[in-house]
Amino acid sequence: MASYTAKDITVLEGLEPVRRRPGMYIGGVGSSGLHHLVWEVLDNSVDEAMNGHASHIEVTLHADGASMTVSDDGRGIPVDKHPTTKTSALEVIFTTLHAGGKFEGQNYKTAGGLHGVGASVVNALSRELVATIKRDGATWQQKYKQGVPQGDVKKLGPARGTGTTVFFRPDSTIFPKTQFEAAVIRERIEVSSYLHKGLKVVFENEAAIGDEPRHEEFQHSEGIADYLKKILTERHARAVHEQPFTVTRDHDETGLKLDVVLQWTESTDEHLRSYVNGIPTGSGGTHENGLRAGLGKAIRNFIETHTLSPKGVTLTAEDLREGMTGVLSIFIAEPQFQGQTKDRLNNPEVSNIVDSMVRPALEHWLNQNRSTAEQIIARIILAARAREASRAAQAEVTRKSATSSRLTLPGKLSDCTSPGREESELFIVEGDSAGGSAKQGRDRARQAILPLRGKVLNTESASTAKVLENKELSDLVTALGCGIGKGFELSRLRYGRVIILADADSDGHHIATLLLTFIYRHMPQLITAGRVYLAQPPLYRIDIGKETFWATDDHHRDQILGRPGAKGKVDITRFKGLGEMMPKVLWETTMNPRTRRLLRVGIEDAIVTDRIINELMGKDPSARFRFIMEHAEAAEELDV
Repeated sequence: MASYTAKDITVLEGLEPVRRRPGMYIGGVGSSGLHHLVWEVLDNSVDEAMNGHASHIEVTLHADGASMTVSDDGRGIPVDKHPTTKTSALEVIFTTLHAGGKFEGQNYKTAGGLHGVGASVVNALSRELVATIKRDGATWQQKYKQGVPQGDVKKLGPARGTGTTVFFRPDSTIFPKTQFEAAVIRERIEVSSYLHKGLKVVFENEAAIGDEPRHEEFQHSEGIADYLKKILTERHARAVHEQPFTVTRDHDETGLKLDVVLQWTESTDEHLRSYVNGIPTGSGGTHENGLRAGLGKAIRNFIETHTLSPKGVTLTAEDLREGMTGVLSIFIAEPQFQGQTKDRLNNPEVSNIVDSMVRPALEHWLNQNRSTAEQIIARIILAARAREASRAAQAEVTRKSATSSRLTLPGKLSDCTSPGREESELFIVEGDSAGGSAKQGRDRARQAILPLRGKVLNTESASTAKVLENKELSDLVTALGCGIGKGFELSRLRYGRVIILADADSDGHHIATLLLTFIYRHMPQLITAGRVYLAQPPLYRIDIGKETFWATDDHHRDQILGRPGAKGKVDITRFKGLGEMMPKVLWETTMNPRTRRLLRVGIEDAIVTDRIINELMGKDPSARFRFIMEHAEAAEELDV
């Protein structure tokens, strides 16, 4: 038996834990984690602006596309000796976890970087980083490689003004891809300029291609009110009242600063973007809970006071917020975020504070703007009646639930025999011929097959009732058994995995996109629960001598053909569709859990995902045209 003693315990010192487990600090090493480095540095500059010490921030994406510089005209990071470590405070901040000037609340009233790990994490995960400081009448600089200082802080010479400039290049041994996306950075910068009224942020895109702007300046005098206009335009949402509800207040006891703008639209969903100290909180938190509570109380009080309650229908909290689009921004001294990625606020006291600030302000606004208030109430009643009609339509389709009786399942569904959910899979297959091959090649105990005829309905702008009128989607809803829209219950899902199996060509990609749009809009919990997958069927069969290979696309095909040592006659077959594949081949390449490859569908950035789906699948053709023109150079080969 192997011994286990104290010498087997590994102690990671300095920034080594960050390099060993970067996901703990930035959420992962994919595109989201890579850009998180930019947000950490940018947030530090924004913190200076939030506290009145900076008015100008400049962000530069360099020509190589893989390095960034962020600079501000703030006070500049201190460079004098730290009393405890006896080294420069600059070096402490960039090389020590949980070190910074934001803990005591004396230098920063509000800040996004309260964990004190941002600058040091960026340093640890960068191949090189250069920090240049202007303060005390001089310019100071220190260079680092993979988090290690390459010498002491150097005084470069005299300087006028103050500020901090950070250049960094992410480490390619940590990140599989180190190319930044200008559009992602641009959007985050623009949002910062909305949230901090009057703040000027400049974006220099030295890696711009074609018509992409190289120099942009963002500054918004109306703050989040301007932001709401932009959101409504992007979402093509038609407002039901002209003037939005706005409130900007400071809480006397805690110093919490609240900034809210709301407007009801004809859209069928609620769309709220929330921020804490300028940091987006995509997973919500107590500030969103407080807003929803205050909003609900104010509207219900107004309805009761003016006897506007509808007959024959009960208003739910969701009805009150259907079509509501808004921005919520708060600034607090000591936010408690969930993890270093900071996407959810956990401060329990914030809910009651926001509630107490929103409720009286909204109630007063509704009473002072009676005609606008009545338009909003009419919209809410319409939502309630539509929900009741949708529920009735859904009950008609699913009144004999698939979970209670297999007799109600769609006739074309070939169900699996296993009663357990977790080990079972539903393959949504394109076409009857492909469905036939899949039915013959599947594992009957664990794998169910549901073939779809033709292209399904584009549900981007479709109501739940209209979706259920579509035969293909109605069959899918019935087969899944978990309901749809507000009646969705994940616990009723009949399968552990929902796998979209479409042809590997452009038509197949389109069908997969239509299905993903349906799931994203009407069953988003399936995606967030990690239940949705894309099968990866081969597009090519490649025979080289006596060996057979399968390629999922042209790039994969070229990789196989370029392998060293490949000898013999080469024969390449391109499949026109899944129906051409023999059942045994389809099983081995695409359905066998031991040999297949699946892509799990996830959402990295909810705001970007929502915008792209709206642009590509919505009713406005100009948005698609603009997307095609912007990305035309990336299309190497078209399958037409």
